[in-house]
Amino acid sequence: MEDIKKQVVVLSLIESMKNSGSWCGETHIQKSVYFLQTMLNVPSDFDFILYKHGPFSFELRDNLGEMRGNLLIELTSRFPYGPSYRSTASGKALIERYPKTAAAYQKQIEYIARHFAGLGVAELERLATALYVTEKEGQVSAEERAKKINEIKPHIPIDVAEAAIQEIEKIAHEFRLIA
Repeated sequence: MEDIKKQVVVLSLIESMKNSGSWCGETHIQKSVYFLQTMLNVPSDFDFILYKHGPFSFELRDNLGEMRGNLLIELTSRFPYGPSYRSTASGKALIERYPKTAAAYQKQIEYIARHFAGLGVAELERLATALYVTEKEGQVSAEERAKKINEIKPHIPIDVAEAAIQEIEKIAHEFRLIA
């Protein structure tokens, strides 16, 4: 996907997340884009690695910085949580200039926004890490994936990791039913 269309997808996600009540920090955007790309096949083509709080894309971080520099998004302080992203008038205008791109992925964007807007960083980390491990480990049992999550992230107990795996499987199943 070309860069301008990636930006339209990210801008549409920010708008949907705000409309769903998210304070829309970078962690929310990172994890939501990861789910869009990995689970719901939105071809944003960002490279993700497993990092401090789960899957993370330095490329997406750079993209957000470029979008800020181009005045498509802005950061606002939201004490005590930290900075929050929101679209500017220029960002909203860009979405309007690419209606086909925005419309092509709107169902996926709204679905992810509804599921993740109200979650905290720890919940996002667990779910995104569960998806990451599931993608990397293939079809091994949920128990084996939970052990792998715990091995990678010792602060996530095995039973909590199993619950996260069940939740991502539920999210994927629900989306397939409405898609």
